[in-house]
Amino acid sequence: MARVLLAGTLLLTGCTNSAAGPAAPAAATTTSQFGGTDLAWLEINIAMDEEILPLLALVPSRSGSPEVQALALQVQAFTTAELSSLRELHNQAGLPAENPHKGMPMPGMVTPEKVTEASALSGKDFDTLVVTAIEEHLDQSQDLAGSEDKSGVEPQTRALAMQIIRTRTAAMNTLDAASKGIS
Repeated sequence: MARVLLAGTLLLTGCTNSAAGPAAPAAATTTSQFGGTDLAWLEINIAMDEEILPLLALVPSRSGSPEVQALALQVQAFTTAELSSLRELHNQAGLPAENPHKGMPMPGMVTPEKVTEASALSGKDFDTLVVTAIEEHLDQSQDLAGSEDKSGVEPQTRALAMQIIRTRTAAMNTLDAASKGIS
């Protein structure tokens, strides 16, 4: 059952990298309170949150929009807080240190190539790229949190998923203002 849930979550996220294969055996070595969806969700969200931070770090020096800067600060604040909770749950679940989703191109993931592209831009072009990347990240993480809420079994993990849904909803309002500020 855990492998079916894990496979479903990986398909939902667009994960097709063969490196995702070893994640299923990890479920067998963890405590029974975490299901396969919980485990995959933790790893995917840690990877997504870690990968967006370098892009957000570029905003203060490259953005020409106060609205984009406010959005980046908001996303950076809740991402940093969530990473702490995600890592704590990751450790409780006994997941391996190496995350099979790190650097994996999938919906909502800010790739190192995207950060490199952004670092060569400034002003409106930079702001447009950043707002688009943040929107994709927020949409995907909100969708994944909804899946965790429906299929996850570990109470702390499901509670964090609900918190993520709330922070993403609030950030979408800021994102709307940022989009208007650069158009």
